[in-house]
Amino acid sequence: MQLSAFLYILNIEKYMLPCFTKQFLGMDCPGCGLQRSLLFLFKGEFVEAFNMYPAIYPMIALFLFLILRNRFNFKYESHITFSLMFVTTAAVLLNYILKFI
Repeated sequence: MQLSAFLYILNIEKYMLPCFTKQFLGMDCPGCGLQRSLLFLFKGEFVEAFNMYPAIYPMIALFLFLILRNRFNFKYESHITFSLMFVTTAAVLLNYILKFI
């Protein structure tokens, strides 16, 4: 089972999309590293995923909460959604700014 999952992940690497911003403008975009970070998550390399794209974990938390919000009722769902969106956006922007320093 692990071998088939590993081979599947290897095929995903072949079909990763290039960053058009980096190709045309020569600079990273705020999402550069997201695909590779997801690939590291699929491989179980959690620290490498964070090192590649630190906003991956807040982003996953946001998407999981948005999925759960449709299924269950939460008392402060609008506050939780706003907080997770704020943290995710801040992590993306902070990561993007730190790339240039």
